[in-house]
Amino acid sequence: MSKLQLYFRLVRLDKPIGTVLLLWPTLAALWLASGGVPDWKLLLIFSLGTFLMRSAGCAVNDYADQDFDKHVKRTAERPITSGRVSGKEALAIAAGLSLAAFLLIQPLNALVKQLSVAALIIAGTYPYFKRFFAIPQAYLGIAFGFGMPMAFAAVQGTVPPVAWLLLLGNVFWAVAYDTEYAMVDRDDDLKIGIKTSAITFGRFDVAAIMFCYGVHLAILLVVGHYFALGLPFLLGMAVAAGCAVYHYFLIRGRERAPCFAAFRHNNYLGAAVFAGIALDYALR
Repeated sequence: MSKLQLYFRLVRLDKPIGTVLLLWPTLAALWLASGGVPDWKLLLIFSLGTFLMRSAGCAVNDYADQDFDKHVKRTAERPITSGRVSGKEALAIAAGLSLAAFLLIQPLNALVKQLSVAALIIAGTYPYFKRFFAIPQAYLGIAFGFGMPMAFAAVQGTVPPVAWLLLLGNVFWAVAYDTEYAMVDRDDDLKIGIKTSAITFGRFDVAAIMFCYGVHLAILLVVGHYFALGLPFLLGMAVAAGCAVYHYFLIRGRERAPCFAAFRHNNYLGAAVFAGIALDYALR
């Protein structure tokens, strides 16, 4: 395998699920902030920025977890852990991608740039939360949802309370889907001492996931009411709720493959929410 292919694997170009889990809430916030008509330049900047920052986060995560990944079946062959990419290379790639993302937002206002610094700090420190924080997935939710207040800042020049409410909802969604992801590695994580919500929730893991889905969807309904969204939005929410119910049937047996399938299926849940918002504005 060539170095370029290894770098692609390092930043997960072969696994775009993480990017879309970042992208759907960011796009939803752009649509809400702009009244359904986002500027195409903002759309391009935030879409590319999402891709760049997720890729940088993957490189930092693998650097931080290189001594743990070797003990986990699913991650043992990652480029750094397997010795095919050095830690210095990974950090250099992460720094380059982060710089590219920062240059991307230069045409935007000062508030967006200030928020981007906070976003970078959160993304860079997330991998280390697994050492001591019982539910690091909540911190991941902040990292994966920080594009939402940034979107409002870019469009409106301020971050209204509803944007922070959206971020809170994203935290609950991230805890739900990343707990499903963590259930895949629970046995390995217990052996090496990594903290995850799947371990913290214990035998209540499935119930906790469904509770988090419920809170996430409830917050979105409140936001939808605030923006006076109608039937198309509610239809999108109904599809999202159906996805969550489907996930219950996948994860209730706590088997690795179905739990991973449920995690990946969150792409459709996020897409349903965004489609409902976009369609609602398009039909006005």
